[in-house]
Amino acid sequence: MKRLPKGFNWAQAHAFLATAEAGSFSAAARDLGLTQPTLGRQVAALEADLGVTLFERAGRSLVLTKSGLELLDHVRAMGEAAERVALTAAGQSQAVEGHVSLAVTDVTAAYLLPPVLHRLRDEAPGITVEIVASNTMSDLRRREADIALRHVRPDQPDLIARRVRDTTAHLYAAKAYLDRCGRPASTADLAGHDFVGFDASDRLLVALNGFGIPVTRENFRIGSEDGLVAWEMTRQGFGVGVMIRELAAMTPGVEQILPEIAFPVPTWLVTHCELNTSRRIRIVFDALADAFG
Repeated sequence: MKRLPKGFNWAQAHAFLATAEAGSFSAAARDLGLTQPTLGRQVAALEADLGVTLFERAGRSLVLTKSGLELLDHVRAMGEAAERVALTAAGQSQAVEGHVSLAVTDVTAAYLLPPVLHRLRDEAPGITVEIVASNTMSDLRRREADIALRHVRPDQPDLIARRVRDTTAHLYAAKAYLDRCGRPASTADLAGHDFVGFDASDRLLVALNGFGIPVTRENFRIGSEDGLVAWEMTRQGFGVGVMIRELAAMTPGVEQILPEIAFPVPTWLVTHCELNTSRRIRIVFDALADAFG
């Protein structure tokens, strides 16, 4: 394997890394926000500079050659170092202005976050907050977000996590639905009820079975991975749904079912350790800690 030339081009290396990880030029181009021809030229230029072939075609996919595999580990390490440099630079910024991205669930974003944002607008008007509303877990180490509110504790050593709230989620249904289908007095009574699911997995089914509720997939006649949609379907009377007690209390027309059934819901406030020295990150982090604590 040849040594990297003195004029080694990081843009070309980045294009190679993205292509190796995505498996195709088209997917890598989308990830980097480039056109496919531009990305292809960058990879070709790197191959020409190094004098090696990095990819071979296998149908519609690309396969790394031996030289490509040898280079990949080194370029991946360069990419991780570049991310650390960006994180460190962001962490050194002491200006109380600029951009902060915040990853939260859709339900939290819509119902629980606005009071915090009003406070931030009054106290730090120079900070611009981008809300990444998703029920998937953002990767803070890759800067998909600066701060996240999560319901599971992160296990990455370079993340700072503070447990700010413990609440519970319960079973609810619309009053109209219960008037029509009956109010269950026991877990056994729930066997004949419809349920609204909130993701594509069987997590809720398993959790309900754990409480002795004899439901199967047949009980889940409607659902959505969007938490707001699932809750609205519950409010509209499509079946029994699950929601944290704070949001349910804000929703007129729903009733709690079997209050003894409670699902623990912890909330962790998470940021990257190198961002913890940034004033704008600290201001948003502390505001969230106060609000959710």
